[in-house]
Amino acid sequence: MESIVLLSRLKSNKLKHINVELELDELDLTAAESKATYEEIKDYVLMQSGLKVSNLYIAQIKEKYGIIERRNYNLPKSENSRQPKCPPEKEKAIMAALKYFRMI
Repeated sequence: MESIVLLSRLKSNKLKHINVELELDELDLTAAESKATYEEIKDYVLMQSGLKVSNLYIAQIKEKYGIIERRNYNLPKSENSRQPKCPPEKEKAIMAALKYFRMI
């Protein structure tokens, strides 16, 4: 929910209020509206391409394009641990989802 506040002082005895007309179509998309959950991204990718993607793959692509919202506290215990890399076809599908949700 957004609100608009008019920061002015009305110094007129005749006018008690100001009417403001605002077209919501012309407003930019807010940051909260442009964020999709991992489940929404997974569902979109499955519907559009038939591919199942994991949260790990989505996180890798988001990190690649600088869309990290918070620090990852679930780090591997050893530095040598290997994580699977996102395959190119799944990366392309995730990218399409991120563009659809206007995250990139």
